[in-house]
Amino acid sequence: MSASADPPKPRGRSTACRAALLLATACLFLWLGTALWFQLSATWNTAGSAAAALAGLTVAVLGWRRPRRGWLALVLVAAGASLWWMSIKPSNERDWAADVAHGVTGEVVGSDVILHNVRHFAWTSEASAIPRWETRRYRLDELRSVDLFSSVWGNPAIAHTLIGFGFADGAYVVFSAEIRRERGEMFSEIGGFFKEFELVMIAADADDIIRLRTDFRGEQVSRFALKLTPEQARALFLSYLARANELAAQPEFYQTVTTNCTTVIFQLARLVEPGIPLDWRILLSGYLPGYLYEHAIIATDRPLEEIKRQAILAPGATLAR
Repeated sequence: MSASADPPKPRGRSTACRAALLLATACLFLWLGTALWFQLSATWNTAGSAAAALAGLTVAVLGWRRPRRGWLALVLVAAGASLWWMSIKPSNERDWAADVAHGVTGEVVGSDVILHNVRHFAWTSEASAIPRWETRRYRLDELRSVDLFSSVWGNPAIAHTLIGFGFADGAYVVFSAEIRRERGEMFSEIGGFFKEFELVMIAADADDIIRLRTDFRGEQVSRFALKLTPEQARALFLSYLARANELAAQPEFYQTVTTNCTTVIFQLARLVEPGIPLDWRILLSGYLPGYLYEHAIIATDRPLEEIKRQAILAPGATLAR
């Protein structure tokens, strides 16, 4: 018979292979397009993301017609993207926004700690302030209190967490692990997954860093006294100092889930008390007070809801203990 046979239809295994290739291609190029959006300048980010989308479509069409060539193209793109991604390194030398222009550093001198670049801005609005960076000295043997501040601005599941240390002479300093924005840059949770920001440790006067949130940003800030022994309080303070010096010497990227304000606190707390368990409320930091309550790290003499209600700071509230 001279009639030519129809080409065989793709079998189940071939169809599954093509479907897997399409899924892998979509995931890779979605990631690549988003990474280019956040890594390229505003002049080029749209073009870069569009180019990634076009390249992804090309690989998908090629892969559907010729799966082996499609997989080869995908592997080559993934290898190139990985090399590019690994080449992006954090830096401490950028044109930083004024409020994160300096990270705190310090040293221990006998029983004293000297902190450099303690922020003490006089805020006049949410976006403007008279800048002041100061060198301050604290007596470790006079450390009397440790507080956790939880600041909620939108989604109640997400909060920025800060730690304040009070001393017998009335001195008070607040540590905050924050994103280090460049001048004119805005925070983005998604950008935090794509090396958009560095991490910086800020030490600040409470009248600066807390009042900025309560009085000018309109955030709901709560203050919880932590039940720590003097040895634990001292160790926690020194762990913040060590972490600040590490970031000054070796910059790191902020990462929305794994390296943020709350996970830094948890990592430092584990240096003080290795047995503290991991918990989902470490990530959903708005629920962190419940975690602290369960482990008796804050007061437990009243119901949790009452403690949370009384912890809320009103604008203009007295902050130093």
